[in-house]
Amino acid sequence: MELTLADVRAARTLLADHLPPTPIWSYPLVDRATGASVLIKHENTQPVGAFKVRGGLTLLSRMTEAERRHGVVTYSTGNHAQSLAYASRVFGVDCTVVMPSGTPVAKAEAVEGWSATAVRTGNSLEEAERHARKIAEETGARLISPGDTPELLAGVGTLYLEILEAHPDLDAIVVPIGSGTGAAAACVVAEALAPNCAVIGVQAAASPAAHDSWRSGTLVGRPNRTAVAGLATGRGYALPQRLMAGRLSDFLLVTDEQITDARRLLATAAHTQAEGAGAASMAAVMAHPQHFAGRRVAVVCTGGNADMSELSTVAHETERRGEKSPAMHR
Repeated sequence: MELTLADVRAARTLLADHLPPTPIWSYPLVDRATGASVLIKHENTQPVGAFKVRGGLTLLSRMTEAERRHGVVTYSTGNHAQSLAYASRVFGVDCTVVMPSGTPVAKAEAVEGWSATAVRTGNSLEEAERHARKIAEETGARLISPGDTPELLAGVGTLYLEILEAHPDLDAIVVPIGSGTGAAAACVVAEALAPNCAVIGVQAAASPAAHDSWRSGTLVGRPNRTAVAGLATGRGYALPQRLMAGRLSDFLLVTDEQITDARRLLATAAHTQAEGAGAASMAAVMAHPQHFAGRRVAVVCTGGNADMSELSTVAHETERRGEKSPAMHR
């Protein structure tokens, strides 16, 4: 259960027939607001609206035909679920995604839209995980951990190849962390290709399990009190934490309100709809200017799957401040 640059490069070869590179653009108004030179990596343009599709496709492409016949099962509340569902449809594999019962119906419908089966049960992601394990034991399907599956990390690592091959002179890459797959992969790629580029993680202060695990060097669980579903993982994951140890330069926390401010800036200044997790990197740059002022920084907009409550929050805040609404930039 490790990850090397060779694994990431092999994943890029596997993905070449499925996904083009995503854009990375700069915006003058974002630079003005942050005091930094910011490049935004637009993973919100992926077919499922998020970066995790890279991991799902890499995983399914590496499975044997015999393994695919047994199907896959996983547990997730969001983008990992859609990623695996999408990849399973591409490869014709039966896929079951277990979600906590409180997961919005729209998220379950998005999974089912890719021909997977969505099961809503339990009151937490931990209970969903237990149910997914039971399904795997009963059916022989492969159980896919959202955080501790090396193929997923290799796939998401390809986005950091794209960033650093195009911009090897970056001072920092800022990565939102839920399970930590993206940040762990970024650490491996940056260590090999751009050792002077700092990889900085960011998580919601109201769900700091990954942050606290990294700070303490031990896997811990924490309550999920954030409204940002993509950052609410509830516990540290072993493989990402092991890869981030000694490689991640810093790990910052931001509030839900700061993430909303970042979503508003992305909407009005970068023509970008971001979900909460997708705006967390920008929130860190805005909330911690002492880390980034005057530096050349890449932020990863990991996803654009904002639900209706997120959309209405940004629209309300934009109108309250008397600024242009996101729709006026389309």
